[in-house]
Amino acid sequence: MNLHLTGKVAIVTGASRGIGCSIAKVLAAEGMRLVLVARSQDQLNEVASSCQNESLVHVADLRNLDGPEGVVTAAIENFGHIDLLVNNAGATKRGDFTTLLDADWDDGFALKFFGAMRLCRAAWPHLKKQRGSIINIVGVGGRTGSAEFTIGGSVNAALLNLTKSLADRGVIDGIRVNAINPGAILTERLLTRVKSYAAEKGISEAEAPLGMAHALSIARFGEPEEIAHMVAFLASPLADYCQGSIIDIDGGQTRTL
Repeated sequence: MNLHLTGKVAIVTGASRGIGCSIAKVLAAEGMRLVLVARSQDQLNEVASSCQNESLVHVADLRNLDGPEGVVTAAIENFGHIDLLVNNAGATKRGDFTTLLDADWDDGFALKFFGAMRLCRAAWPHLKKQRGSIINIVGVGGRTGSAEFTIGGSVNAALLNLTKSLADRGVIDGIRVNAINPGAILTERLLTRVKSYAAEKGISEAEAPLGMAHALSIARFGEPEEIAHMVAFLASPLADYCQGSIIDIDGGQTRTL
């Protein structure tokens, strides 16, 4: 299917691995030119070499106040315009609420929420010129609270609210703003938890994903490419009527309205 994305420019954060890497590859296959953002130069170079279209590697720590503005400046200097911003960067610490430190909370909000917010603000005038779009990769923890995911759930809930708020402004400025909530996706980060689960249950690492999925009452874990293909759809004119949409891709894990 032709998604009419050829030649357009996308910024993808957290692009060095996992979901971000898959998003980059799918968008490149659709003909988009990319600004790949993460903290690892070597990993970004590997992703760029595997993409099928022109890519700019930009190493940045989006927790820094000037990081997001630098990303947008680099994108404009290299490509002249921006059509899509994919906010994917950010991991938050799990653990017992009573033992999590203020520094853990500060770090959780610094990258995933404030980094995304500042990127949206910096990119907004350029996206307005192109009638572009923003896609926030958030997470189902923003909709369903969990005792071991208090930081992540709070950050995700805030980012979902920001998505709705910016979508409201986007109606005026011609920018579409949407969000995707991934569930349990088989990335390097989840594989670490799979290994721990296998050791705890005394089962093989091959058996562990199915057992963990069943514990969540879902049939299987998701693949990063399944998130990436939804990003490509939301970025395309086919999704022109999606504004403020929050899409759960979680195998049915989220059962609330």
